[in-house]
Amino acid sequence: MMALPGGHHLDSVTLPGQRLHLMQVDSVQRWMEDLKLMTECECMCVLQAKPISLEEDAQGDLILAGGPGPGDPLQLLLKRGWVISTELRRIGQKLAQDRWARVHSMSVRLTCHARSMVSEYSAVSRNSSKEMGQIEKLLMEKCSELSAVTERCLQVENEHVLKSMKACVSETLSMLGQHFGQLLELALTREVQALVRKIDASDNIYTTESTTGNLFSLTQEGAPLCRIIAKVDGVLCLADILTDDSHSEATRAEAAAVVAQVTSPHLPVTQHLSSFMESMEEIVTALVKLCQEASSGEVFLLASAALANITFFDTMACEMLLQLNAIRVLLEACSDKQRVDTPYTRDQIVTILANMSVLEQCASDIIQENGVQLIMGMLSEKPRSGTPAEVAACERVQQKAAVTLARLSRDPDVAREAVRLSCMSRLIKLCRSPSERNSSDAVLVACLAALRRLAGVCPEGLQDSDFQQLVQPRLVDSFLLCSNMEESFV
Repeated sequence: MMALPGGHHLDSVTLPGQRLHLMQVDSVQRWMEDLKLMTECECMCVLQAKPISLEEDAQGDLILAGGPGPGDPLQLLLKRGWVISTELRRIGQKLAQDRWARVHSMSVRLTCHARSMVSEYSAVSRNSSKEMGQIEKLLMEKCSELSAVTERCLQVENEHVLKSMKACVSETLSMLGQHFGQLLELALTREVQALVRKIDASDNIYTTESTTGNLFSLTQEGAPLCRIIAKVDGVLCLADILTDDSHSEATRAEAAAVVAQVTSPHLPVTQHLSSFMESMEEIVTALVKLCQEASSGEVFLLASAALANITFFDTMACEMLLQLNAIRVLLEACSDKQRVDTPYTRDQIVTILANMSVLEQCASDIIQENGVQLIMGMLSEKPRSGTPAEVAACERVQQKAAVTLARLSRDPDVAREAVRLSCMSRLIKLCRSPSERNSSDAVLVACLAALRRLAGVCPEGLQDSDFQQLVQPRLVDSFLLCSNMEESFV
């Protein structure tokens, strides 16, 4: 993970399914790339941190090319940034253990890495700003200070003096990390801006497609890159792609994938998405159209994932979806195996339905499109392969289907239709049989809530034992009863 200011980290955040036109990096190849950076720096440590001047042809060896990527400056920043973040974390661990020899040797190595990042980025990028130059200077000063103070610590034997010096080292390390984070964010912002400008200025569909793919690959690095993309108005650039039918379906799907990542409810970047509101109607309209015309399950997944995240971002999006007859589009797609064939896709659909179901107008559209029957089917979602990711997706589908049913059952017509379709029987089975819900507590709570909502409208659909155990007690008591049920295999 790569640390940035504010405690952010570069985690991998992926959408289910295969990426479009993106390089699949083999884990061994990635390890070899990182190893080369490490060993190159070890050599520099042996030479007492004196930088090795590289031949022009050999410079590219530090960043191994594995196919098309975001470009040399970005790759360099991400790779070097990951290595430096790792070193900072390890130095902190060794410092806590009072392993001063390791702290000093790693501090020297950190200085090498920082010097390499600054010099290499200067060689491949455009002229740096005055602000970047100032932070580079501060970073290198702190690196030198850290190396010097840790070297002095090696000569100190008095524990009281060493304890006070440890606090000084910790403070220096913290300031160094802050300067590094500031420099890295400035450099990444600059490169992402260049990428966005390249998309805006391009009238070549192939250039636009590859550059949009590069932008998506950046979102895979986690919240900090998503925040930067949002900050530099990258979403507005994507809106232009989504609403332009001259772009291929693949390019628009890539744009939808970036929108899905940037608007993810799990990422704390919404404060930078104010410009997104200006184009939200156009983006939502384009995404619904992409869902309707999708030629494959992957394209539908990316478009529906973007829509699902947008419904979390702003409730106005749900009203727009109602006006665009999105419920009909989504429910019709469920009967098309070419577009909807995995629990991951159904997870996106039921997420949209769950968020839309807070609107009173949604109930009539659901009934009109036989949506209650579809929701009933989602309560029986089962994994095909049994992989942890697919099992988790099935649990989410079941949970959100129950939540959607509970919300929609405020409308008596929906509740009666659900009872007619034996939804209560299915909910009772999910509550009483842990294997039906993969022992998921989240599914259990959602099913109990939905069952109680239906029982309030049609109590005659319940047996006395079900009413007394699942409806009449407090929710927490029913939950404890069902969660402690163990199936007997005797």
